[in-house]
Amino acid sequence: MSALDKAITHSKKIGVDEFEIIAIKKNITTVRITDSEIVEIKQNFDKSYGMRLIHQKRITSLQTTNIEKITDVMDEGLKTTIKLKPRKFWKGLPYKEENIRLEGTFDKKLKQISGSNATDIAQNMINSSENKKIDTITGSLNIVYENFELSNSNELNFNTESTYISGIINAESEHSTSPVSGIGHACGRTLSKFSPEQIGLDAKNMCIDSINPQKINSEKYSIIFEPYSVGELLAFVVAANFNFKTFKERKSCFSNNFKNKISTEEFNLIDDPHIPEGIGTKSIDDEGIKTEKIKLIENGIFKNSFSNLYDSYKEGEKESSGNAIRMGSPMGRSAEPIPISAPHNLTITQGSSSQEDMIKDTKHGLLVGRLWYTYAVNPIKGDFSCTARSGIRIIENGKIKGPGKSVRIVHNLPTLLKNISDIGNDQRRVMQWASLPSITPSIKVEDIAVNSI
Repeated sequence: MSALDKAITHSKKIGVDEFEIIAIKKNITTVRITDSEIVEIKQNFDKSYGMRLIHQKRITSLQTTNIEKITDVMDEGLKTTIKLKPRKFWKGLPYKEENIRLEGTFDKKLKQISGSNATDIAQNMINSSENKKIDTITGSLNIVYENFELSNSNELNFNTESTYISGIINAESEHSTSPVSGIGHACGRTLSKFSPEQIGLDAKNMCIDSINPQKINSEKYSIIFEPYSVGELLAFVVAANFNFKTFKERKSCFSNNFKNKISTEEFNLIDDPHIPEGIGTKSIDDEGIKTEKIKLIENGIFKNSFSNLYDSYKEGEKESSGNAIRMGSPMGRSAEPIPISAPHNLTITQGSSSQEDMIKDTKHGLLVGRLWYTYAVNPIKGDFSCTARSGIRIIENGKIKGPGKSVRIVHNLPTLLKNISDIGNDQRRVMQWASLPSITPSIKVEDIAVNSI
């Protein structure tokens, strides 16, 4: 009998109404790059367990790393549970769902990868980013093998293996009137689709193209946000506004706009949990609910939000959208006993314009490759702040005039969405700062005020 089966059996023995247990096993290989050299390789192996006891609609969350202590933890948890306030809205844990293996979520080569092979991949990232004009290269490579098990007292039993790989390079140069940098990043689920060379090349090109930046005047511009910067906005500004809980509590800047037009007709925002190679791709969410593609914005109209079981029940809904997430680090799931609501792969449908065409159609603008320090200033109104400091190009009369210095952008999300004038055909997978996985093209937005730094 497995540890999960023993826990389920014990939950029935102690008389718990409902019980859920998660077991997560991870093998994480991390290679760190400092001063253009590989300075560290670590391989961590861990296993942990997360549980929810639900009795008389009272809910207790528990966690342990000791398989021998699971029943003891459950016994103590029950003592706590009976003292809690009942969640009268709770309708129950899900029942068994068919698990479907999705394309590009597991790679045996990544599961079995050696430290030596991981080091070779990282070295390729370094080699492709080297240039006489680049002084320092930093970065990391993360490879994750994960075994995730989920069982509950309603006979749901789910077990899946997953692999992840992510690499990032930051190239810096002092061969300039002021220090400049460039970034390259890629992520995926299989080794064959992962290009360490492209990571280094992207970082090198962004850095070299940023040498000797010009001051950018504080005024309004048309801004072409490249995929890296769009991914930053999606993760730290956009996503929270489509959380069902946030929407119902009227803390979303779109709480008054359900079924209304909030963007240009060409703009479509989707949560797609089934896309091949997506970091967030999964057939079953972290509560055992079948995942589905959700159209959040369709042809500019706010169509849907995403949720987990608890938030759905609390707000009077009968079921979850299949967006329960137990976020792990640096990628994948965890044994966190309380799942949050989040998108799996937040995706912007690509348009038909090349970046070259978008630049040609811009009279007075900026091309922004990377954003930093992005955060909501007033979430209810949609106000946010960010800093553009890498990969900035000044555009005048349809041509790149040269690189630009850092600027601060303080803007408003509803206004930004309404002022989208073009969508690129250069869709890429992005995961900024180990946060929300997204798949996005470049986006051009009109009338954005910037402030020189």
